[in-house]
Amino acid sequence: MQITPQEVSQTLAMVSKQNLDIRTITLGLSIRDCGHEDVDVCARKVYDRLTKAAENLVPTADQLAREYGIPIANKRISVTPVAEVCAAVKTADLSPVAVALDRAAAEVGVDFVGGFSALVQKGCSKTDHKLMDSIPRALADTQRVCSSVNVASTRAGINMDAVLKMSRIIREAAELTADRDSIACAKLVVFANAVEDNPFMAGAFHGSGEAEAVVNVGVSGPGVMQAVLADLPKDADLTTVAEAIKATAFRITRAGELIAREASRRLGVQMGILDLSLAPTPAEGDSVAQILEAIGVGVCGGPGTTAALALLNDAVKKGGVMASSSVGGLSGAFIPVSEDAGMIAAVNQGALSLEKLEAMTCVCSVGLDMIAVPGDTTIETIAGVIADEMAIGVINNKTTAVRLIPAIGKSVGDSLEFGGLLGTAPIMPVNGFAGTVFAHRGGRFPAPLNSLKN
Repeated sequence: MQITPQEVSQTLAMVSKQNLDIRTITLGLSIRDCGHEDVDVCARKVYDRLTKAAENLVPTADQLAREYGIPIANKRISVTPVAEVCAAVKTADLSPVAVALDRAAAEVGVDFVGGFSALVQKGCSKTDHKLMDSIPRALADTQRVCSSVNVASTRAGINMDAVLKMSRIIREAAELTADRDSIACAKLVVFANAVEDNPFMAGAFHGSGEAEAVVNVGVSGPGVMQAVLADLPKDADLTTVAEAIKATAFRITRAGELIAREASRRLGVQMGILDLSLAPTPAEGDSVAQILEAIGVGVCGGPGTTAALALLNDAVKKGGVMASSSVGGLSGAFIPVSEDAGMIAAVNQGALSLEKLEAMTCVCSVGLDMIAVPGDTTIETIAGVIADEMAIGVINNKTTAVRLIPAIGKSVGDSLEFGGLLGTAPIMPVNGFAGTVFAHRGGRFPAPLNSLKN
């Protein structure tokens, strides 16, 4: 499908008036050939691979932004899950690889690098355990490295031993960075049905079915969507609302298609996917919560919120797939609390609770994201929250995730200040009746009947 001059004109209007940006260009890299039994040698090979392969990523993205007048907010790298690369490593601590990733990210000028990751939905190898045990120190000692662990899938069920282990790791990561508002946990996500071509952090990694190197582009545009919906008459029915969302998603995706094609050509690597996810920022007018309120919900979190989010998510996907044959990743609507000014306001008003957010995750693109909880939240409670969210993903055959931040030394009414895209996280109350038995039963939550599709 050709990009027309009219589309370029419409896109420039969206940029200048409605905060449209390309949220990220993410270069996915295979580092499978970097394995070695000596962790320091492995780390050096990883550093060399990234600094060579990604040396032109940031200059290319900056040049594209200048030429087309579309801001590119982040430049990122995703790599092969490090647990797969380090199978031969003899030592228990894999954090030197994370440090090498961080040094390489700084050298080439990218904002984040994802892939300090493991896939353990059906069980854990020795290296998977090493990787998970290394996460707290790895994230505490680095600035740009992000980590993810997939503990569940529709085909495998939920690895409940891994759920409990990750709960302890989240707590340890929070404690190691308590003097920095537990920032390590903002770079750590627990998944069900993780996507192998996701360009967004903290969950990006370069999956096993991918080419040696690919360019994945994440397009955002909550401000554009909000502006379009605000212009609709108050008596417009929901079919009209859905059609407006679809048409807007189409235009946003076309902008991403243009940038993705050019980035792929100039970098000389394969074009991967376009992820059309309405990813908010703390900036006013760039909020998914405010889109839901423009649809007609009084305050995000009030009755009708889940239905409005379901309509939004579905219409975004429908509009996106008509605009490009390369739509992938997650593609829908994100609801990270700390990164969305409207979500923060709703929490502070008492309209949005953790339980309501959980209900909303049944119909959105990811899950419980960037949520600060009291520092004394128990391991069992964290495990219960993760297990609940994983069950939603497994039973509904969708990606779900948890990015919880235990705020060490703080309680409800306080907040965490991260700045930038990570924003401000008001500390939310958590149901404290998790008990002490369920989280420690272990074993595997069996795969649901709907996993038998062959």
